[in-house]
Amino acid sequence: MLSSYLAHLAVERGLSANTLASYRRDLRRYVEHLRARGLETFAQVAESDVVSFLAALREGDEDHPALVASSAARAVSAVRGLHRFALREGVSGHDPAHEVRPPRQLRRLPKAITVAEVERLIAACGPEDSPLALRNRALLEVLYGTGARISEAVGLAVDDVPTGPVRDGESDQDQVRLRGKGGRTRIVPLGRFARQALDAYLVRARPRLAAHGRGTPALFLNARGGRLTRQGAWEVLQAAAERAGLSGVSPHMLRHSFATHLLDGGADVRVVQELLGHASVTTTQVYTLVTVDKLREVYAAAHPRALH
Repeated sequence: MLSSYLAHLAVERGLSANTLASYRRDLRRYVEHLRARGLETFAQVAESDVVSFLAALREGDEDHPALVASSAARAVSAVRGLHRFALREGVSGHDPAHEVRPPRQLRRLPKAITVAEVERLIAACGPEDSPLALRNRALLEVLYGTGARISEAVGLAVDDVPTGPVRDGESDQDQVRLRGKGGRTRIVPLGRFARQALDAYLVRARPRLAAHGRGTPALFLNARGGRLTRQGAWEVLQAAAERAGLSGVSPHMLRHSFATHLLDGGADVRVVQELLGHASVTTTQVYTLVTVDKLREVYAAAHPRALH
């Protein structure tokens, strides 16, 4: 039953390999929990059994550390989906997880770095024309310039981006095709800085890197001519951040910065939703909270009765 559900998630829902691995881990732990309570079939499971699993997740035991609310919520979501699937497939005549709600999560505001810090970060890739320096600058420009997830950036192919020198009047070609979660594809505009960095990389660096490999359509290559991995891209960012004197910078932080700077510049939240590839605007609205400080600054500077 478990393997059938995971296959359903992979084929029909198009979940990523990382998400599937997390679901598999959570659900195996759930099945072990049910067996420890003497339950062998899904038809035997009651709501109290699901609730006890949630409690076990939060409390932890000698084999498993206690999970934070976000991780426990993911596990409960996996369990809820499994029981819905079991009911639909006729394996069980009821859904004991229907009324079980994931734990409430504290709302954490996304962290963002300033525009000046972004410029320092990109400049820290180095002015030299080495293939790796040109690649690194193009990678960081794309991450910040499009709001791409790191998996989306390293998953790019050469055909997904515009090629050739940047010319005026070609704004319709200044866009990149990103493949996001669930196999969804979106088209995102590509700014002039990112386009210029990509052009320099494609003309002066990628052919030299590709000469070391066996031929791949991947846009970003490693020193051996193969596709740059997520870990490799992470290391590029960490090295640039260290040279720029910035700490705690992650690929997702660049994505947060992309969204925050757009909203600070007056972009509509639904436009930002489309650019980020969020399925729901609710996910994007958390960024509007980040800009409250910006609103206060503007109010304090502009309103004649703002000063106390």
